[in-house]
Amino acid sequence: MILQRDGARESRLTGFARLLRWAHVDPPLLFGLVAIILFATIVLYSATGESLPLMRAHVGKVAVAFAALLFTANLDPVWMRRGAPFLYAGGVALLVLVLFTGDIAKGGQRWLDFGIRFQPSEILKLAVPLTLAGLMHERPLPPSFPMILLGLAIIAVPAGLIAVQPDLGTAVLIVLTGTTAIFLCGIGWRYIAGAAIAALAALPALWYVMHDYQRKRVLTLLDPQSDPLGAGYHIIQSKIAIGSGGFFGKGWLNGSQGQLEFLPERSTDFVFAVVAEEWGLMGAVALVSLYLFVVGRGTFIALTAPDTFTRMLAGTFTITFFFYVFINSAMVMGLLPVVGVPLPLVSTGGTSMVTLLAGFGILMSIQTHRKLGDAVRR
Repeated sequence: MILQRDGARESRLTGFARLLRWAHVDPPLLFGLVAIILFATIVLYSATGESLPLMRAHVGKVAVAFAALLFTANLDPVWMRRGAPFLYAGGVALLVLVLFTGDIAKGGQRWLDFGIRFQPSEILKLAVPLTLAGLMHERPLPPSFPMILLGLAIIAVPAGLIAVQPDLGTAVLIVLTGTTAIFLCGIGWRYIAGAAIAALAALPALWYVMHDYQRKRVLTLLDPQSDPLGAGYHIIQSKIAIGSGGFFGKGWLNGSQGQLEFLPERSTDFVFAVVAEEWGLMGAVALVSLYLFVVGRGTFIALTAPDTFTRMLAGTFTITFFFYVFINSAMVMGLLPVVGVPLPLVSTGGTSMVTLLAGFGILMSIQTHRKLGDAVRR
C-alpha cells in the first residue's frame, strides 16, 4: 500500500513536470515570480485601502500577464529574432500616435485607448533589447563603431519620443535597457569611457530641456525639507513610513502612513514604503531576497544560453529587471530623485506587469528551447 501511494504521488509529480515542460515553463523562475506576486497581492490589499474592486482588477491583470508569459514562453527564439524589427517599428509608430491622439492624465500624454487603455512605451521595453540582440546576432563581436552608433540610434528614437510625453522615468529605463544590451556585446573600455564622458558633458543640456517639476525633483533630493508640503512631501512621508516600520513592522493593515493616506501613490510608486512600514525590515529583506532569486535564475539562463541573440536577450532582461528594483527602492528611500518608476510585479499597473511577465516568458523560452535542443542532439 505504501509503495502504491508513493508510486501514485511520483506519477502525479511526473505529470506536473510534463505539463510544465509542455508549456515551456521554467519551474525555478515560475516559483520566484509567483512568490513575489502572491506577496504583492497581500501588500496591495492594504495599500489600496482594502478595496475589493481594485483587488479584482489586480487579479485580472495578473491573469492577463501570465497569459502573456505563456505566449512568449512558447515562442521559439528564432521567431523572436525575426519578428523583433516589426515589433520595434510598431511600437515606435504607436509612440508617434500618442503625440497626436494619446489620452492625457497626471500631467502626461502617455496612453492610447483602443477599448483597452495601455501605454505603448511599455512595448519598447521588449522591442529595444529584442531588436538590438537580433542586430548583433551572427555579427563579429565586439561590434564596430558604426554598429554601436546604429544601436544607439535604435535606443534614441523611442527614448526621445517617450521623454517628450513627458515620461522621464520610462525614457531612462529604455536607455538603460538598450545600453545594457550594447554593453553585453563586449564593447571596448575606450568606448565605455567615451560614453561616460559624453554623458557627463550632456548633463547641462539635459538640465536645460527638463521640465520645471523634473528639475524640482532633483533639487528636492538634496533637501526635501526645502518644500515639505510640495515637492518634498512624497519622500518625507516615505521616509517616515520606512523608519517607523522598525525590524518587524507595525503589522498588516496597521501602517499609519499608508492607512491614513499620508503616503501618496502608496499602491504604485511608493508601495515599497508600505512593505517596510507594515512588514518591517524583515519583510523588505524577504521581498528583496525573492527579487535576487529571480535575478540569479535569469543570470543562470543567460550564462547557459546557446547563442549571441539569446545570451544578450536573457542578460539584458535580467540586468534591467534588477535596475527597476534598485531604482524604485532607492527612490523611495530618498537615494534617487522621484522619477515614477514602479516596483516590478508589486506596484499596480496592468501594462507594466504584462510587459514584465512577457519578458520573463522570453527567458523561459530561451531556457526550455535550449534544453529541447540539447535533448534532440543527444
